[in-house]
Amino acid sequence: MRSHARALLLLLCLALTAAGCGLAAPGGSDEQPRVTILGPWTDIQETHFKAVLDSLGTAYTYQGTAATREVLLAAVQAGNPPDIAILPGVGDLVEYAAEGRLRQLGGDGAAAKYGRPWQPEAKGIEANLWVPLKADLKSIVWYRKDSRPAARPASLASWCIGMGDDGASGWPGSDWIEDLILQTVGPVLYERWATGDLEWADDRLVDAWSLWAGLLAQDKESAGRAMREDHRGEPGGHGLLFDGTRKSDDGKRCSLEHQGSFARFFYRDRSALAAVTDSAPLLPSGPRLKGREVSADFAALFGDSAQARDLLTRLTSRGAQQEWGRRAGVFSPNSDVPAPKGTVEKQISDRLTDQRVPLCLDASDVMPAAVRDAFYEAVLLTMAHPDAPVRPRLEDVQRVQEAQADDTRRLTGVCSRPQ
Repeated sequence: MRSHARALLLLLCLALTAAGCGLAAPGGSDEQPRVTILGPWTDIQETHFKAVLDSLGTAYTYQGTAATREVLLAAVQAGNPPDIAILPGVGDLVEYAAEGRLRQLGGDGAAAKYGRPWQPEAKGIEANLWVPLKADLKSIVWYRKDSRPAARPASLASWCIGMGDDGASGWPGSDWIEDLILQTVGPVLYERWATGDLEWADDRLVDAWSLWAGLLAQDKESAGRAMREDHRGEPGGHGLLFDGTRKSDDGKRCSLEHQGSFARFFYRDRSALAAVTDSAPLLPSGPRLKGREVSADFAALFGDSAQARDLLTRLTSRGAQQEWGRRAGVFSPNSDVPAPKGTVEKQISDRLTDQRVPLCLDASDVMPAAVRDAFYEAVLLTMAHPDAPVRPRLEDVQRVQEAQADDTRRLTGVCSRPQ
């Protein structure tokens, strides 16, 4: 990244910190060294995560922000990275590992208990440098229990869509594209695409992307409005599914949301009124289920203190993971950890452990940062101009991919049946 871009990100970090990015420093005396943690969880999710940290008895300082990638980059460039950084994806961690900035995890490997796809590898990068703390399922659609959808492709007026975010914008749209590609071409080609082995302008990718563009073209004004709407809904509200803006001429509210299992946190006290179903039948063209897109929040050590290494090891323990699930209803990538209680929670857990269907990590989360950013830009351009040809946009992303250095590390094993 160019120096002026890094400077801008440093300013962003300082601004976010000044605005209050969830800094918290409970427990311990002033003389005790604190483990510094940067993570993606804010609001109620931060409260639950800190409760788990408190139960482990180690003094810490936690900074929560949706702009984790940007804040971490600025901190690293300033020479003051956190001891533990937790990112929504592993692609950035591969780049930090290639730069020699990551430290080995403790013991026989905090990550040893996880199989693929939760522990993807990268050629030329040593193992045991990152570990998934929390898993989410993305190939699902949320709906209100009193409005069950028909098992066929839904019109744009039915969808609650928001692109706004504190960090990089465009990822909610990338989830649509990734899911469509996975369901139309299958996990083998999806993995080749996600890891840079299939050209972006391949006809099969163009066809999948065009399905989404065609959906957006049904109402260009609504597509444009979605670019300005926060994917979490209004602050303090109940998410797009319950508080979303009116989408159709007859005043009917949107009724479907293509969003990960973490969407329950956006719905707050109305989450019990939400239900889930597989996304495949509702997507444009109604492809059959060929795989399930998943994501994970990965933790890595940037500091080398014994305290930080021990804290991260204990965060991945069955006890801590089970406590987190009990408090917050989150899902562990460790199959030995029982599923959180609840009907929807069991449905999600069953899908995460279903041996019949491969799981594939979120493609943008495993791509090099420059390629991911170009992907997001193409998503936003498609939303702004859904009638424009798709292929030239994908050719632009391909040029960014080809511009990466020959020694750029690439992940492998991002699709697998649950292990």
